[in-house]
This record gives sequence, C-alpha cells and structure tokens, in this order.
Amino acid sequence: MIARRGLLAGLALPALAPVQGHGQGLNQGEWPQRPIRIVIPFAPGGSSDIAARLVVPRLSALLGQNILIENRGGAGGNIAAETVARAPADGYTLFQGNIGTLAVNPTLYRSLPVDMERDFAPVSHLMSVYYVLVAPMDRPWHSVAQLIAAAKARPETLSAGNSGVGSMGHLSSVLLDHLAGVKTVPVPYRGGNPLANDVLAGKLDFAFSTVPTVLSLIEAGRVRALAVATAARSALMPNLPTMIEAGVPGFEVPNWDGWLAPRGTPPAVIARLNAALRQVLTEPEVAAEYSKRGMEPLPSSPEQLRAEISQRIAQFAPIVRATGATPD
Repeated sequence: MIARRGLLAGLALPALAPVQGHGQGLNQGEWPQRPIRIVIPFAPGGSSDIAARLVVPRLSALLGQNILIENRGGAGGNIAAETVARAPADGYTLFQGNIGTLAVNPTLYRSLPVDMERDFAPVSHLMSVYYVLVAPMDRPWHSVAQLIAAAKARPETLSAGNSGVGSMGHLSSVLLDHLAGVKTVPVPYRGGNPLANDVLAGKLDFAFSTVPTVLSLIEAGRVRALAVATAARSALMPNLPTMIEAGVPGFEVPNWDGWLAPRGTPPAVIARLNAALRQVLTEPEVAAEYSKRGMEPLPSSPEQLRAEISQRIAQFAPIVRATGATPD
C-alpha cells in the first residue's frame, strides 16, 4: 500500500460526525431529497471509477437516495471540473478529482475554466493509490534500466501511455524523461481502462498506470510490470522494485482522489456528506475491497482536503515547469 506519510501530514483526523443532520443545520430529511450525481473525469474501469463504485452503494443506503456516476473525460479532467463548478451549489452534483486534475493542471495549463482552489467546496479525500510502470509482453525491456537504454538509443520514439493529460501518469512519464535524461512521446487516453487495453494490445511501448487498472493483467502474465512509483515496495507485488531501486533516484509519485462540491454549497450539506462518506470509508469491508486492488481508504475533513490541494499545487508547480510538461 502507498504510505500515508506526505498525505495529510501533520493533520489530525477529527472524530466522525453523526450521519443524521441534527446539530448540522439540517432538519431530518431535508437533504438529500433526490438523486446525487458524481462526475468522474475519466472513462469507466479505471482506479477512480472503481473506487467510487465500491463506496456508492453503501453511501446511497446511508443517505437514502440513489447516487449516479457520470464518467466525463476530456481536457485532462477540466471538462468535468467545469461541469461541476458551474452546477447549482445544492449538494446534488459532485466532482471526483485527483491529484492530477486538482494540483497539476493549475500549472500544466496556461488557462483553466475554473480555479481548483476557489471554485470548489472540498468534502473529503476518497482513497490513495499508487502507480506501476508496465510494458507489453512483446517488448524486449524487462527492467527499467533496459527501458531507459532503449529510450536513449531511440530518442522521441518510445510511446508512453497515460490516463489523461495532467494525470499523475502523465507527470510520471515526463518525470522519467527529466530524471533519466531521455525523451519519450506521451500518449494520453480518456482513462485508465482504455490505456490498459492498448498496453495489452501492444500499441504502446510502456505506460504508468494505477495498480487497480492493471493488477489482473499483471497477475495473469498479460502485461509486464517493471517497477512501482512509490518510496516503498508494494505489498501486492513485493518482488517488484521501486523506481528508485530500479535506478531512478528521486522518483516518487503520490496520488489520491477526493470529492468536492461547487463553491457555495451549504456547510450543513458538506458536513452530512462528509460524515456519511467517512463512515463508509472506515468500514472493514470497504478497506478490504480497496486493499486487494492496491488502494487505501483515505477519509478526511474538508479542511484537510483543501490544505492538501494547496500544498500539492505548490509542490508540483516547479516540477511541471522544470520538466517542460505541456498539455500537447
């Protein structure tokens, strides 16, 4: 599992609030009174989509309303972000952003339709997840060192797949270029599932993918895993080296997803939604389902998510500029 150090560092997790609206400015039954929509900026089948679908049934039961998932990819998540930011601030439309959409895009894109810090009301982190470097089975590289050697021998030739412009998979490939002194060609997709399908089909030379998206393919021997992008080895793949162990010093890429509502959403609605989501994320069954897919529940307060977004924007801005990453 990805270590929590560096995620929510130094912030104490407050005690869970009751799910009922009493004491939060809500009368019983006041919210929600109709279905809730969660907009995810990636295609179905990726880690963000999987993480949401694992909690939605339990959350729906707690809140007494259907929760609908809308997968809306494109523009590195900015289309989905704008859709939610411009929606009524009533708690019925939510955005599931990750560290890429919320903390990398503000520097990666010269102009954004929304301000990730100003235009949203954070609810809670959802989960943390880590990346793995994978390659098709028919490629001759069986290690990171061999991949780097091939990239040096064939500059601007090897295709590096990622789940979308601005995603941490995208940043991972440009970070590899920067740290290893190579030049590969980023190929963005609208989500992790179509990316995994093209790795499987041999249409890409390598890719950085979240573990839940490719774990079954790795276990079945259908794609080759080369390294994980974390400081410590994965409990699911303990024999797989980290990128640092594989010869790329300083290579560590964190990732998490979080839920946000449009700015101006009533604090009582945010509080009830936060309490319900945190209750679901602390259930042992949810933790077990997340764990076997390479994810970890990450319940937090709205304040923690807001602070994390600001911290990560400041952290990744110089990295994005130094690597020369662009949306193109």
